[in-house]
Amino acid sequence: MNTLLRHKTLPAAIADALRKAILGGEHTAGDQLRQDRLAEAFGVSRIPVREALIQLEAEGFVTMVPHKGAVVTGLSRAEIDDVFDLRAMLEPRLLIHSLPGLVAEDFARLDGLEGQFSAALVTDNAGEWGRLNAEFHLALYAKAGLPRTLATVVGLLQTSERYTRLQLSDPARLERAMDEHRALVQFCRQGAADEAVALLRRHVEAVRCDLLALAMP
Repeated sequence: MNTLLRHKTLPAAIADALRKAILGGEHTAGDQLRQDRLAEAFGVSRIPVREALIQLEAEGFVTMVPHKGAVVTGLSRAEIDDVFDLRAMLEPRLLIHSLPGLVAEDFARLDGLEGQFSAALVTDNAGEWGRLNAEFHLALYAKAGLPRTLATVVGLLQTSERYTRLQLSDPARLERAMDEHRALVQFCRQGAADEAVALLRRHVEAVRCDLLALAMP
């Protein structure tokens, strides 16, 4: 059995491995993920592979297509608008509720994530960009006390994570994103809720526009 699978349930471990492969560009939009080949590669039966693909379908990473099976989901304009409409509504709500409760420990975590992001850029570790971006946003919302809204946003960030590397591959977009992250932290430190929320909305909309420019017709 593949050593990657030893310390997790088989479906979870296979889903993790496939998710990383999609995020890392090993499997691109339109690629077919055949259960028999995956089962052979992981040294398991097809049952845990099927369960892993069902999980990835729920997360938006693959689409089950008749007569083809699991296919890596493409970057569609409809999906982008759906995801970012929801993010634009829910993330400002989380920030408004979280900001008054943020303390020194929270800002230290945000600073640490920014440092990790910078390190990932220096080493050109693009595979980390999406994860760190999502962790940064979730750290801003840590004190919101809105578990259902937060769970929805976690799913939205996970869905859009695999596009972040593509969006940030342009140096100008990358510099803008980092500047906006730093400004968001500064506004939160100052307790400037209106400015922080307005910037967050612009930040989310800017990413939407970048992705729409890269999307399929």
